[in-house]
Amino acid sequence: MPDQARVLIVDDHPVVRRGLRTMLDGESWVGQVLEAASCAEAIAAVAHEQVTVVAMDIALPDGDGVSATERILRHRPRTAVLMLTMADDDELVARAMRAGARGYLLKDTDPDVVVDALRTVAGGGLVLGPGIRLAALAGEARRPAALPPPFDQLTPREREILRYLAAGEGNTQIARRFGLSAKTIRNQLSAVFAKLGVGDRVQAALLARDAGLVGPPGSSEPSRSPGPG
Repeated sequence: MPDQARVLIVDDHPVVRRGLRTMLDGESWVGQVLEAASCAEAIAAVAHEQVTVVAMDIALPDGDGVSATERILRHRPRTAVLMLTMADDDELVARAMRAGARGYLLKDTDPDVVVDALRTVAGGGLVLGPGIRLAALAGEARRPAALPPPFDQLTPREREILRYLAAGEGNTQIARRFGLSAKTIRNQLSAVFAKLGVGDRVQAALLARDAGLVGPPGSSEPSRSPGPG
């Protein structure tokens, strides 16, 4: 990493850009902070400036930050990109890392941690925030090409939650695994039940077992009856 880095903040919310800029302006390793509010602005900035590291949001007004990352790295492969987003989703993590991003953090991460992460990826390191896992990448290689309906309607996160449910874990236990609240897991399970056309966790667990989706990923323990939520 150069003695002083040029950092590009890509986010459509001025408050987010201003807050991160304020943090970075006090860092001795940062030489200049640039801003962009869209994919087009980010791509143009990297094309015309020697950007060292990019803090990239995913949901932008004119497109997808992951696609923008792919385009940036196609032309500037030495630029480091850290995804900084509200989206906590295994598919997005997998897409971002395949696109060449060197890190993935959620926006509610402590600002000091974000600054340290930017410095780390600028130096060639890899950073994944708390609760962000690369299991999705490994899981894609092992997962069958197609799942039987209605399981093909579930997202990777929903399938993983369903496996823990089928193994007998309650909402609180599952929530701890993902670093989420029990209420969030309860809401996600409601979406799972709706997609599967079942009324409760017992029916969902039985359906998952019939389909062979039993137990947590990588677990060889025998399944148990579903515990209370």
